[in-house]
Amino acid sequence: MVLTTEVGWILMIVLFSTFVRSAFGFGDALIAMPLLTLVVGLKTATPVVALIASTISLTILVRHWRDVQVGSAWRLIVSTFIGIPVGLWLLKGAYEETLKLVLAGVIIGFSSYQLIKPHILKLRTEKSATLFGLIAGVLGGAYNTNGPAVVIYGSLREWPPETFRATLQGYFFPTGLMITLGHGFAGLWTRTVWSHYLLALPVVLASIWIGGFVHRRIPKGKFDGFIHILLILIGAFLVFNTIRAMTAAGS
Repeated sequence: MVLTTEVGWILMIVLFSTFVRSAFGFGDALIAMPLLTLVVGLKTATPVVALIASTISLTILVRHWRDVQVGSAWRLIVSTFIGIPVGLWLLKGAYEETLKLVLAGVIIGFSSYQLIKPHILKLRTEKSATLFGLIAGVLGGAYNTNGPAVVIYGSLREWPPETFRATLQGYFFPTGLMITLGHGFAGLWTRTVWSHYLLALPVVLASIWIGGFVHRRIPKGKFDGFIHILLILIGAFLVFNTIRAMTAAGS
């Protein structure tokens, strides 16, 4: 593949989204999906992002698997798988845009409150992971937004940065792998998809290293604040995309 403007955009998007995921543990898909869709289309962007996300999770886990909170991770994974069919059922409803706006409002409201009054809300045991995983599964099955519920759970558990980042990958890898394999069985693994993925792979690996370098230098007392700021930005981005979609549907 020759170096074109399209390839340049793909590499820049992958570089930034992978850096965010490596530094903070989440956020790459919500950044990469809407941007890559504009460049290569939805049917190519979806499997490419899934392949990259699985690569990121596996790469981080290989080095930091000891930091994973296994008790929370397996509860989140199992309950997510249970919640996905419910989400798929909700997908058939007529309130998709409204529920996305509600989700964005909850994310923004929660993170704003945590920034104003940190450490007021917290979870002391792993038992609540089942509830948050179920919510993540419902949101993932319906709207492909399982990440925020799991991130909020990790924030309320007040994990150290290393544990937060590693445990999220312990959750995202098996759930993301299922999605990736589903794309393969659905025939979405085209030559174009693999070409884009393999071309971006060196950028992905470099960005993982850069993000990890930055992650290790974020002061522990500041990490939670950065997480909530990122969640607020993601919530605002979700509002923007939802309103744009509603406007386009109404025109």
